[in-house]
Parts: sequence; structure tokens; C-alpha cells
Amino acid sequence: MPSANVANGVSMHLAPLDDPKSIKQVPTRNGFGEGLLEAAKANENVIGICADLSESTRFLGLKEALPDQYIEIGVSEQMLVAMAGGLASTGKIPWIASYAMFNPGRSWEQVRTIMALNETNVKIAGAHAGVSVGPDGATHQAVEDIAIMRVIPHMTVVVPCDTLQTKKATLALTQMHGPVYLRFAREKSPIVTTEQTPFEIGKAQTFREGKDVAIVACGILLYNALIAAQELAAEGIDCMVINNHTVKPMDARAIVDAAKRTGAIVTVEEHQVHAGMGSRVAEILAQQHPTPIEFVGVQDQFGQSGDPSELIEHYGMGTSAIKDAVRRILKRRTR
Repeated sequence: MPSANVANGVSMHLAPLDDPKSIKQVPTRNGFGEGLLEAAKANENVIGICADLSESTRFLGLKEALPDQYIEIGVSEQMLVAMAGGLASTGKIPWIASYAMFNPGRSWEQVRTIMALNETNVKIAGAHAGVSVGPDGATHQAVEDIAIMRVIPHMTVVVPCDTLQTKKATLALTQMHGPVYLRFAREKSPIVTTEQTPFEIGKAQTFREGKDVAIVACGILLYNALIAAQELAAEGIDCMVINNHTVKPMDARAIVDAAKRTGAIVTVEEHQVHAGMGSRVAEILAQQHPTPIEFVGVQDQFGQSGDPSELIEHYGMGTSAIKDAVRRILKRRTR
């Protein structure tokens, strides 16, 4: 049975994590496809525009079920943004998709000027993000996209932890007016939430209570953070785990409260440690409650081709790396 953790007065229904073999694994991109189709069925103004990757980005369901609400533009990411901006000005709600490396990577100037400067109601689905895209290699592995998107004014940035949360995020972001960036991965990843787990843009979630260290994670590595906390408990280390799914606007209150309660922070993300989610956590703490912090993520490197799980370990984002970061931060904790 799913567990119903209670944090800050809110019930957090989570999947059981005791038996790794029993944990269902589904790509986060599947949740995007399901959410997009549901949103489009509910509102004919919701449309999808894709850069020749309908199956990979999970636009295929929309394309087949509601062809009048789907546009295939081909491999032209800058035009993808421009067309979406024009359609948004007529009242449409466009979701646009490609691999994150190419949209927003290749189309960043159009995203900045057409989407954000004009506050158009365009939504970007950045697929295949992180090194866990695997064999596609460095040219296709977006590990800088959070940084380039969070710096743009008016942009909302969301990195859900599993396929169920990706679906909820897609539906919520569709209903919200303004430019958004939704980041998700290609490979299967553990489902840690349930249909009953609440989700709200801009509200971090405490998935595990603890008093020694707060692990603040986003995306599919949230599972690794939970497993690390579970294993560290056997060493007598009590870790809080926060699902920090909204990178912008980040839930500053939750971050500061966690720092005050534990005195030590470890951030975990499948992204460069420079200017990513963890950097925003550090900015908040520097302003409001200076706290020792360790960063788990890609350390100023490009990715490479390989098995997704092996790449996560190679770049220091596996469970053992998170546990090592926790042990290091405990030596620096100020209280």
C-alpha cells in the first residue's frame, strides 16, 4: 500500500520504496503525453507543435487523436517558437516540443524575445534532458537548460520527479497563463508518487522528514535521494528529502525552513551544478539564512554516450554520491 507521509500538515501519498524490484518504472515523457492529450480534449485551444519528434516527445497521442490540434513543423526549432508565439496571440495555448538540447537550446534567443519578453502563453516541453538520455551522447544531453531558462524574466521552470507528477504539471501549466518550461527525461524512471500525491506549481514537497540534513532534489534523481536517505538512516543519519519540482519560482519558504531545521543542505539534480536548481537554493540561503551546502550534479563536464544508469553513476549523481555528500556536509554543519 502507498504510504501517506504527513509533512507541514499535508498528506504526501508516496509509493512504497522498500522493495526496489516492485517499483514501477515509466518514462516521465509518458506523463507529458497523457497530460497534453487530456488538456487538449478539455480545451480546443490547446495545440501541439512539434519539430519532427512526435513519438519521442510523446506528441503522438495528440497527433492521432486530435489531428486538428497538432502541427508538424519539421526540424526548425527557431520557427517552432515563432509560430507558437503568433498562435498564442490569437488565443491558442501552444505546447511546443523537441529535445531540450535543441528547444530551448538552439532556439534560446527566440524563447527570450518572442516568448518571455512579450509574455506570450507558450509552453515548452524539453524532452530527453540530462545525461540519462544515454547513447545519444554529449550533443543531445541537455545539462545546461535549467540555467539558461531560469535566468529569463517571466519564465516558469518545472522539473517533475516522475511520470505521474509530469502529467499533473502538464495540466497545471496548461491552465496557467504565461511562458513555461517543463523539463523531463527519456528513460524509464521509478514512480515515487501516486495519483493522490498533491501537486502545486511553486510549492516544494517534503517527502521525508529529518533533522540532520535536508536533501533538496528535482527530477528523476528524487528517487535516488529517497533511497540515499533510507540507507543513511541505518547509519543513524536522519535526512529530510524535499521534492523541489519548481525551480522558478522556487519555494523560498520551504528551503529556508529546511535549512533552519537541519543546518545543512545537499542539492541533487541531473544538470550542471553551475547555475542550476542548486544554485538557486544557494542564492536563497545566502540572502535569508546562510547554511553549509553541497551540490550533487554534473561537475563542469559534457556528457558522453553510455548506458543511462552507468552515466548517472559516472557523473556522481547516484545514491552513493548523494550519501557521500551528506557525510561531507555533516562535517561542516554549523549547529
